Amino acid sequence: MHLGEIQTLRINRFVEFGAYLVDVDNSANVSSMKNNEVLLPKKQLPEQAKENDTVEVFLYKDSEDRMIATTTIPPLTIGKLALLTVKEVASIGAFLDWGLTKDLLLPFKEQTSELHVGDNILVSLYIDKSSRLCATMKVYELLETDSPYEKNDKVEGIVYELSRDFGTFVAVDNKYSALIPKNELFTDFKPGDKISARVTSVREDGKLNLSTREQTHIQLDADASIVFEALNANNGFLPFNDKSDPEAIKATFNLSKNAFKRAIGRLFKNKQITIEDDGIHLV
Repeated sequence: MHLGEIQTLRINRFVEFGAYLVDVDNSANVSSMKNNEVLLPKKQLPEQAKENDTVEVFLYKDSEDRMIATTTIPPLTIGKLALLTVKEVASIGAFLDWGLTKDLLLPFKEQTSELHVGDNILVSLYIDKSSRLCATMKVYELLETDSPYEKNDKVEGIVYELSRDFGTFVAVDNKYSALIPKNELFTDFKPGDKISARVTSVREDGKLNLSTREQTHIQLDADASIVFEALNANNGFLPFNDKSDPEAIKATFNLSKNAFKRAIGRLFKNKQITIEDDGIHLV
C-alpha cells in the first residue's frame, strides 16, 4: 500500500465502523486481523459491497496520523501537479483544500511566495521526513519539456515562481516548463496567476520562452494607441522622447524603451505627433 496514491484494494473484512482493505494479492483473511490492512470508513463503502470485492481508493493519513482509505479521489497524487486553493494560513504553513476531510499542509519552507486565503496555486504532493503528506510549490523539476508547441504558438499557463535573476516561471497547461524572461516582463505577476502568452522560442532542452506581448508588427498598433491615449489624457504633451530613461518609460506606459520608440515612430510617421527636445506633442 502506498501513501498518497490511488490504488485498487480488496475488502478483507467488515467491522461496525467500516471495512478493512488489503492489497489484491494479499492472502489475509478474517483470522489474520491486522495483516497490512487499512480502514475504509463506513460512509465511504460502496452500496452492496461484500468481502473480496475490489475498491479504488486513495490512501492518506487521518487527524490521528493513521493511514486511512477514501473513495473520494483528490486532484493531487504523489509526484503529480494540481491547482489548489489556500483555505487557511497558520503558524506552520498554509492549508490547502483538496476535497478531503483533512486539509493538505503546505509548509512555509515549501512556499515560493507569501500566500493568502483564496489564492490558487500550483503544487505537487510529497511525503515528508515524518511520513506525512505535504504540498510544495517547488515544482520546477517535475515539469515536462516535451511540449507540442512551436515559436509564435499561443499558450495558457499558471505562474508558479518568480525570480529576480531570470523572470517569471510558468507551467504551460499546468505541465510544461516555461519562462517569461525578465526583459519581457511588463506586468507584475504572482504565483497562481493564469496567463495567456506567446511562445518566443523553444530552447534546446525543450523548455519554452514566453512573452505576453504579440509579435512586433502586431503589437505596434496597440503600443501606439497606448501612447496616443496618454497624450490625450495629458493635454497633448508628455515629457518623453527616444532619449528618456527606460525605467521611467516602463513605469508610465508599461512598455520597453524599444517598444516605446517604435510606437512614437509610428505616431510621428502618421503625423499625429511631433518629437521635441522637451518631449512629444500632439499635432
